[in-house]
Amino acid sequence: MAGNPVRPELYAEVLHFYGRQMQALDGLDFESYAATFTEDGVFQHSPALDAARTRQGIVDALREFHRRFDDDPVQRRHLFTHVVVDEHDDGTLRSTCYALVLTTRPGVKQPVVGPSCVVHDVLVRDGDGLLVRSRAVDHDQESLAPPAVPARG
Repeated sequence: MAGNPVRPELYAEVLHFYGRQMQALDGLDFESYAATFTEDGVFQHSPALDAARTRQGIVDALREFHRRFDDDPVQRRHLFTHVVVDEHDDGTLRSTCYALVLTTRPGVKQPVVGPSCVVHDVLVRDGDGLLVRSRAVDHDQESLAPPAVPARG
């Protein structure tokens, strides 16, 4: 179901929303990040993991995901580009964008690039602001995996 492209002011609002949201995530402020979702929001951030549901569920899922980096001084930067936002008759905004994650570590000169993803959001108006009702992240490496090469015998 296609929607209508949004006016420039609303598009800018969505970009501003994403900027604040990604800075919260990259700053490991999981509570602020989760607060950008509706109370019953759904966050599917990895095809290998179950979707996180509710704000507290999102916080818990992110803490669990990042526990494996407790001894690794990693810094991630989530970059959203090529954002397309359509408004639908039900009042929701449907956003699709490309996401690229850059990972840096102290003493390592070059960042690690990846994963590359496509993010699908349903955004809703909450008072004067926006919230994510649902987010599904499709990882390119999962969908574009090369076919298995038979072993030579």
